[in-house]
Amino acid sequence: MEKFGKSQSVLRTEDNRFLTGSGTYIDDSTPPASLFAYFFRSQVAHAKIANLNVDDAKKAAGVYGVFTAEDLEKNGVKNDLVGVTVKNRDGTDGACPKRPLLAEKRVRFVGEPIVLVVADSIPNAKDAAELIEIDYDDLPVSIDLAVGENTIHPEAPGNVAFEWDLGDKSKTDAVFKNADQVVSMEVYNNRIIANSMEPRGCYAQWDNERLHLSFSGQGVWVHKRFASEILGLQVEQIRVTNPDVGGGFGMKAMGYPEEFVVSFAAIKLKQPVRWMSERTEAMLSDNAGRDLKHFAELAFDETNKIVGYRVNTFCNLGAYNSRFGQNIQTGLFSKVLMGVYDVQNTYLNVLGIYTNTTQVDAYRGAGRPEAIYLLERIMDRAARELKVDPLELRRINFIKKDNFPYQSSTGEMIDVGDFDRVLTAAEISADIKGFQRRKKESGAKGRLRGLGLCYYIESILGDPSEEAKVVFEEDGDVKIFVGTQSNGQGHETVFAQFLSDQTGIPTEKITVVQGDSDLIPNGGGTGGSRSVTVQNNATLAAVEKVIQAFSQYLSEKLGVDVENIEFDDISFRIKGSNYSPNVLEVANMACEDQRFDLLTHSAKATLDARSFPNGAHFAEVEIDPDTGFVQVVRYSVVDDFGNLINPMLAEGQVHGGVAQGIGQALYEHVVFDKEGQLLTATFMDYGMPRAQDLPYYKFETECVPSTANIMGMKGCGEAGTVGALAAVANAVQDALWEIGIQQVDMPFTSEKIWSMINSSNLAAE
Repeated sequence: MEKFGKSQSVLRTEDNRFLTGSGTYIDDSTPPASLFAYFFRSQVAHAKIANLNVDDAKKAAGVYGVFTAEDLEKNGVKNDLVGVTVKNRDGTDGACPKRPLLAEKRVRFVGEPIVLVVADSIPNAKDAAELIEIDYDDLPVSIDLAVGENTIHPEAPGNVAFEWDLGDKSKTDAVFKNADQVVSMEVYNNRIIANSMEPRGCYAQWDNERLHLSFSGQGVWVHKRFASEILGLQVEQIRVTNPDVGGGFGMKAMGYPEEFVVSFAAIKLKQPVRWMSERTEAMLSDNAGRDLKHFAELAFDETNKIVGYRVNTFCNLGAYNSRFGQNIQTGLFSKVLMGVYDVQNTYLNVLGIYTNTTQVDAYRGAGRPEAIYLLERIMDRAARELKVDPLELRRINFIKKDNFPYQSSTGEMIDVGDFDRVLTAAEISADIKGFQRRKKESGAKGRLRGLGLCYYIESILGDPSEEAKVVFEEDGDVKIFVGTQSNGQGHETVFAQFLSDQTGIPTEKITVVQGDSDLIPNGGGTGGSRSVTVQNNATLAAVEKVIQAFSQYLSEKLGVDVENIEFDDISFRIKGSNYSPNVLEVANMACEDQRFDLLTHSAKATLDARSFPNGAHFAEVEIDPDTGFVQVVRYSVVDDFGNLINPMLAEGQVHGGVAQGIGQALYEHVVFDKEGQLLTATFMDYGMPRAQDLPYYKFETECVPSTANIMGMKGCGEAGTVGALAAVANAVQDALWEIGIQQVDMPFTSEKIWSMINSSNLAAE
């Protein structure tokens, strides 16, 4: 049996239903006669609730129920959505203020849910919500990413949720004191909204014994546990499912108040209840991404070798802890703190700050894009100050091929890498030698042209364990049950393809079953670029059980020693015989012999270590000085993803990731006014990348197989975004540097760039 896929670009089987409108999303799968849920939300960012009267709303036409925090408490519901906390520098726990499902006595951000209205239609639910009487006593609003005076939670004086650090501060400080040169830079990472094509939604159904919660998400098992704890049900009383999901990007991995309040309503009313977010509602309530400001420093010796790295970060948590909000910019950020560079003296200090804004959590990459963006921005700044070619500076500091396995300064064991080889391939692919010619051509048109490089690395995250179950049906079809959850990445295709590669079973005979806690006992869901690597590791283990069991069965049936039976990934070969049945033929024989014990095989497998995708992104931009308009005109990627199962799907993941990175770099930016009102709550106000904004992507791979898993694979789902941010930013900085602009921060909107150019021109006069 081969240990990895055959690397064939197979078309996505899911597209047959997605592109013909036959996908089954939340809105397509809700039970008949479901009631409609509508959330009455806070219109102010920070206030005491002086008065809340829902009596008229309860009497409105079509209303079945109106529920407040008081109703949750009366019915034994735990009105608290707990998030993970980190340890402070002094060893104490980070702040853990209560996050109510429905606000009680106080609201802390615009969009916080206060009341749930359930009616026979959305119009009736909205009409009833209009009858809710609420009076606020306004409190001071804090939206600045800084230690503040207007405390949002008593548990967090000055709005400091935690102060976390990693590394030997005194040793790193000493290195900086003796450094030949120090380069420093302030960098801001703009807040963004995920804006998945399908907004969040859910339905809940109660049959007097069990709850069925279905939601648009990235896994079912965390929600099952949360529902048990919040609603006071036994775990066995809860079934959680994910149907087809129209994009997640980390935002849909977390539990949200709506899912559990809707579940409560379904139990209370003894009818199915459905909720679907509207776009502005999503912008107000979905976890946002990024929102950081950094002060970073690199220390160099006389040979331009980095000897130390210091980072001080302020990260915005929003009004409450989201599920992993505290961990994203601490533990996950630190996993790739020093990127691909051989530096052991590092120190990271992070202050988590509460503000009267929506919560902040994972967004495609979850801490790694933020870390790499900062590092690659300051690497480019250092190259300019040291007057060294940016590529050469990186090569000087790369972890060398012969130094792997390599333990990073933050404790990560990187198994393999050949960064110089990848960068060299990227130089050729991007035609770096031709850049000056292209720059002159742009100049002739009155345009500024810039070239930007990002060399990124990321680590796959999440549970390293997964389970797979292979079931041979009596009709000759095969089902594989997986613990991950597709959000449009093509997992159904890849998992079927991999099982086919290892067994010879035609892919059209294989059905992938996912997203159902009743059918799959455990699973890690999707996120952290883990799915294909971790799930296929489990599939390999299950296939080994199949082959062992089928070989033993053939041994007994044919009267030959099991040692004389071999499997070649397609058929069983019996030494001394021309008889060579394939897997499906053996399964059929077992079925005819009533050996149903041979038709189901499960296995759980755990990866011994993480893998580390890496690669080089080159972006070229043109800037029109008269308008400030920035256009990405060339984009080239060379990635090291290890062994690939389906190169076309890997390329598609990179394309999508780069699009999201370009979107953040050029267009996307969440803006709140001083009162905490969201000013970018529609697509009229919030910029999103469109097809016309994106260049042709040139994509290639340089394979350095991982040793951290038997398949030699590395994840690819988030790599595009990790690399794109700094590549585009460095390209913009390169274009503007020649006219004296030495500091730019995302997003590079036309208005911002035009203003900077004109300010620079005035200063020069």
